[in-house]
Amino acid sequence: MSQAAWSWWVAAALAVAVLASLPYWLPGVVVGLRVRIFALVNGDEGIPVPGKVVGTDDFKRVYADPAADGRSRGAALSDLFWYWLAPGPEVHQEHLEPGPRYDDVARTTRRTIARLRKDDWEELVARCAAREFDRLDGAAGVSDRARVVRLRDAMMPLWASVYYEVVFDEPCPPQARDLIVANANDVVSALKCTRLRHMRRRDRLTRYLRGRIADGAVPHGLPATLSEQEQAYYLQGTYFNTAVVQMSEGMAHLLLAIAARPELQRRLRENQDPALLDRVIDETLRVYPLFGVAHRITTAQIALGETAIPAGSVLLFNYAEYHHAGGPDAAEFDPDRWLREHLAQVNNIPFGISANRPCPARGIAPLTMRVAAAEVLRRYALSTSAGHTRSLPNRGPCLLTPLAADRPDDEPRRPAARLALLRVRDRWEDVWRSLVQLVLGTYMVWDARRLRLCRNYFAAQEAEQ
Repeated sequence: MSQAAWSWWVAAALAVAVLASLPYWLPGVVVGLRVRIFALVNGDEGIPVPGKVVGTDDFKRVYADPAADGRSRGAALSDLFWYWLAPGPEVHQEHLEPGPRYDDVARTTRRTIARLRKDDWEELVARCAAREFDRLDGAAGVSDRARVVRLRDAMMPLWASVYYEVVFDEPCPPQARDLIVANANDVVSALKCTRLRHMRRRDRLTRYLRGRIADGAVPHGLPATLSEQEQAYYLQGTYFNTAVVQMSEGMAHLLLAIAARPELQRRLRENQDPALLDRVIDETLRVYPLFGVAHRITTAQIALGETAIPAGSVLLFNYAEYHHAGGPDAAEFDPDRWLREHLAQVNNIPFGISANRPCPARGIAPLTMRVAAAEVLRRYALSTSAGHTRSLPNRGPCLLTPLAADRPDDEPRRPAARLALLRVRDRWEDVWRSLVQLVLGTYMVWDARRLRLCRNYFAAQEAEQ
């Protein structure tokens, strides 16, 4: 063989080796590069918590401090969150500044959720789950063969239907369900930097909600301090952005964790330990918290030992890092830890801190997840080999195998060949997805800085005064 031919074969072999190894190293490199670009665009704003200034032991105390109550005004980082949650971030419950409007909005949300008793919530979710899973089976054609679904996508119509009925006290029509799902999917995809935001999709839902409000279709009160347009934004942001997205993400994490653990799935299906599903839900929300980083702006100095956090500081409370800092095995998924450890011994705040804007659905989210998960386990055997991270950019690929109606306790064999293909596909998707996130994420961070939605809003308010 000539020297030229030998060199060509060596180069080809190296190229093949590099190409084959891409899924194992490129996504991590690109994620690291994306973090560095975000830091360059955003600047040095923010104090990580836990971190060098505020340690794990002080996490909850600082989070609960009355001075950690600023939400949007005064933080350039708010521009990015307002950009992703538009339209209407200025009246989103999580982004309103403390004051009468926030109190009115938060009180309205609590009152709306409390209209339904525990039994009402269970009946509502069970009914909507049965209807939406029947529709899912009908669209796929019912068979005993496994089919691949993206769990987050499969869950969105369910929670769109649930929260539509919570808001309007009537079953969700297909047109409204499709508008809600399109809106929620657009919001969460932009947040994950896997797609650019599409404001026309979101505006269609806003117009629909504005029309329903004008027709008097909301049977309960809406925040009186908001205009009719802002009331539409309130419904869209609270229920059809946050509630639908977070519940769909929570269910995707829960079902993906179950799908990856056949023995755990068997125990759940046998139901010999009725409390097991509750522990699995608790552990899912601990290991894969739905909130990533919550930022708060200090409105006064916060004493911290011999030092102090100055007023105007931006505190970045990292839920996942706090949850995983509770011990040497804190990052591991182990539902039975809740049999060994007391709640006070575990770093776990899946719904925030009671003293500082806790999630209004903290009392009903685990309950409704349990009902939906029980319906899924009654219908399907789940299996997956896909990657599972807190951010879940792959939307939770999973194989669903329908269970025989007359033999629901028979566990189908895990489809080994299809799981192997799913693993390969998911790893290669990580390659292009990480590149897409790098490009789109960088653009959206830049665009948010350019538009300055939050800073311009408060500047206009100050000018009016």
